[in-house]
Amino acid sequence: QVQLVESGGGLVQAGDSLRLSCAASGRTIINNAMGWFRQAPGKEREFVSSISWNGGTTDYADSVKGRFTIARDNAKNTVSLQMNSLKPEDTAVYYCARSPYRSGSSQPNQYHYWGQGTQVTVSS
Repeated sequence: QVQLVESGGGLVQAGDSLRLSCAASGRTIINNAMGWFRQAPGKEREFVSSISWNGGTTDYADSVKGRFTIARDNAKNTVSLQMNSLKPEDTAVYYCARSPYRSGSSQPNQYHYWGQGTQVTVSS
């Protein structure tokens, strides 16, 4: 069993930055791709970013490309999402997820463990 715990969310103004962290426990993430997804009220969960097992490949949704950066520290069993130039449309609950595969995906069904989420609210 894997537990994923997100942290770092909060209320910020447009243009500000936040750094989300995801800490894994129970089992390591060293051989697993990791992803970040988000869900806004009344909307479906959407892909934000993914990173391959060794950090060699990253992927981003077009809406966050150039503003968000995903990274991982396998020694610490953590994944982070640095979010810059935040916009009101970035407001959502952000979820960390672990894939059973080494390569990341933008599809939620390719991930088998999920955290509880952390709220990010960006005011205009």
